Amino acid sequence: MKNQLSYYAGRVTAGLMSRREFLGRAAALGLTAAAANTFLAQAVRAEGPKKGGTIRMGLQGGATTDSLDPALAANQVSLMVNRLWGESLVELSDDGGIEGKVAESFESSADATEWTFKLRSGVTFSNGKDVTAEDVAASLMRHSGEDTKSGALGIMRTIRDVRAEGDTVVIGLDSPSADLPYLMADYHLIIQPGGGVDDPAAGIGTGPYILKEVDMGVRFVAEKNPNYWGDLGNAETLELIVINDNTARVAALQSGQVDMIDRLPPRTAGLVARAPNINVHQTSGPGHYVFIAHCNTAPFDNNDVRLALKYGINREEMVEKILFGYGSVGNDTPINASYPFYTELEQRTFDPDKAKFHMDKAGVDGAILLRTSENSFPGAPDAAALFQQSMATAGLQLDIKREPNDGYWSEVWNAQPFCTSYWGGRPTQDQMYTTAYLSTADWNDTRFNNEQFDQLLLAARGELDEAKRTQMYADMGKILHDEGGLICPMFNDFLDASSDRVAGWKEGVAGYALMNSYAPHRMWVVG
Repeated sequence: MKNQLSYYAGRVTAGLMSRREFLGRAAALGLTAAAANTFLAQAVRAEGPKKGGTIRMGLQGGATTDSLDPALAANQVSLMVNRLWGESLVELSDDGGIEGKVAESFESSADATEWTFKLRSGVTFSNGKDVTAEDVAASLMRHSGEDTKSGALGIMRTIRDVRAEGDTVVIGLDSPSADLPYLMADYHLIIQPGGGVDDPAAGIGTGPYILKEVDMGVRFVAEKNPNYWGDLGNAETLELIVINDNTARVAALQSGQVDMIDRLPPRTAGLVARAPNINVHQTSGPGHYVFIAHCNTAPFDNNDVRLALKYGINREEMVEKILFGYGSVGNDTPINASYPFYTELEQRTFDPDKAKFHMDKAGVDGAILLRTSENSFPGAPDAAALFQQSMATAGLQLDIKREPNDGYWSEVWNAQPFCTSYWGGRPTQDQMYTTAYLSTADWNDTRFNNEQFDQLLLAARGELDEAKRTQMYADMGKILHDEGGLICPMFNDFLDASSDRVAGWKEGVAGYALMNSYAPHRMWVVG
């Protein structure tokens, strides 16, 4: 039987038999569907990557207002597109550590106030020019200028200077930072010629692909970079199609229009998984679906209003009806057990009486407006409606305005005072807090400004005693939990899906969705 299965599996990997037919032949030999799928997956992995062909992706999140400037990347589509043509100094490894990209190694001074990154030799930009330490230094510093709108501004605030010294780049810090390499893996910090100062949206970098067609918010086509220094990139061509509508995105996968999608709606994930030619990939991590309120804008500048909203949301109901079990309950902080220095806080629960108490104490009478869009996270309008219903239980009125998908990330998120949003999380507490909760961060989307929090964040970076550092992060989490503008009802599992036309998926990769956004680089066309 094994020889027959191996023969059939070989025909599948050669493109001469469909996965559906293989499962039928395996069933005739007495194998369950689960056992047959496992056998086929092992056979495909043993066969190894194949070069050539086209992989097509359907992604949610893009808009016509997007830019190729990596400083402005604010959604999954921008992240994925920039992964094609650009790279940072270092990147998150599959197990959550740090590995070199443009830099081949790094080391710190004894007090962690200075880090030296040695650049990899032979790396060129897609325009044929060699990468220099001056390019790297300029790329980093562009994200810290007075007029920058970079999502990495919070990270760069911690840096005193960046110096090019031969084939190394030296980063000097105002205070110690044990996690600096993780910060340098931030997806905004792509290395560009001349730092990208003259043309930040040129799309020229050191990545495995070269952009050939760009239609913002619609479609992107990239071809293999023949001079790429590394071994990423099996397909000759990658095509990325923006499909913000959930139903249309799933239909595109099922019909063969695309080979993989992100943000598979939890509501339909179980049904999609039963299709014989579709593989659903579930990855737990730090991603979270949220409601964000600006702490400096009335009525949310009153902490009692924020507490009323936090007590007025039914988290368990959200996980059940929005995530359909593909996730866990949140607790009004961005940190969960996936982080290395995690401390569990007492869980806040739905309490209509406390919600009413705090709103009355704030003296707010009338409706509060919540803006939402399906583009913010799958099921966001439904989540907003559940929030509205649970608030009504407390006698409080929440009005909902559904915004257009296109332009949501430029016109609503980080602009309007109360809206739905999502965060993919970050590898460390320092990076998550620095990016979104440090008072000076450009992506402080709750307008949270707390001097004690800022001081703890800076102190924790240089604290080498793990117990003390853990306590500092616990204290920061408690401050956000009690005073922040983040209402976090749930942590979502990443739900991606791919057809059997492509192979090479690896389970449990740390980072963002679609294998930290490297699935199209690492997978290959079968046959």
